[in-house]
Amino acid sequence: MSTTRKHTALPKAQILIEALPWLVRHNGKTVVIKFGGNAMIDEDLKAAFAQDVVFLHHAGLKPVVVHGGGPQISAALDRHGIVSEFKAGLRVTTEDAMDVVRMVLAGQVQRELVNLLNQHGPLAVGLTGEDAHTITATKHRPEIDGELVDIGRVGEITSIDTGAIEALLADGRIPVVSSIARSQDDSDSGHVYNVNADTAAAALAAALGAETLMVLTDVEGLYEDWPNSDEVISRLTASQLEKLLPELSSGMVPKMEGCLHAVRNGVTTARVIDGRVQHSILLEIFTDEGIGTMVVPDQEGES
Repeated sequence: MSTTRKHTALPKAQILIEALPWLVRHNGKTVVIKFGGNAMIDEDLKAAFAQDVVFLHHAGLKPVVVHGGGPQISAALDRHGIVSEFKAGLRVTTEDAMDVVRMVLAGQVQRELVNLLNQHGPLAVGLTGEDAHTITATKHRPEIDGELVDIGRVGEITSIDTGAIEALLADGRIPVVSSIARSQDDSDSGHVYNVNADTAAAALAAALGAETLMVLTDVEGLYEDWPNSDEVISRLTASQLEKLLPELSSGMVPKMEGCLHAVRNGVTTARVIDGRVQHSILLEIFTDEGIGTMVVPDQEGES
């Protein structure tokens, strides 16, 4: 009597089949991923992140990685004896501090990330917002207690030129972009600005016409009623998010403002996901359940 052999690999096939509709949906689409938080520091999470991005590439998507480097910048400033000061949630960036920021982002964090991705093949190419005028900015003066405050070389993005990134994508590469911008003022030539990486990722996603913006964070997503509840909002519209913005913690504001900007400017979905979970990117893109919080544009008639 013959019995059907039990195939131990069958669950793998079921997982792959579950991914099929998502593979079809995302094929050929651009996805901008903001790399940050714990995923930037923990070696296992870094390796898993690189695997996820390479997987997206081989699955037919076009990933673009944007990164900052808050913890690494703080450590480097300490080593140089430069005090880290924050105003309105932004790092005060003196000329001396800007040299360190540029060195850390383009010379350390980006290099490490490019190297991790390129362990899987000749894929990743690093650039900063200065390269090919990718990101242009003007001086940002936040308002604190009704007054505009000078926080040094911190930039507000004024324009995006996607030419270099699109050329790399067309060549089958994975662009890795450091959140540094060139000055739009010709009299300020040679100067660069430190720009918020969440904001830069959102601006690039909109300019590239990306299907998805994904922001890695150190929380599970946007909480329903923090700190009273740890229930995560799995999906909300742009208008619903806009109403919540004034109540959010300072660390979540640039992330959620970035998501709002993205979906209001042509990006189909913006997602905040937990970068502390290995392979969170794959869980978000290729499973029915997803992970984290997804922001979608308002439907017709909503406001």
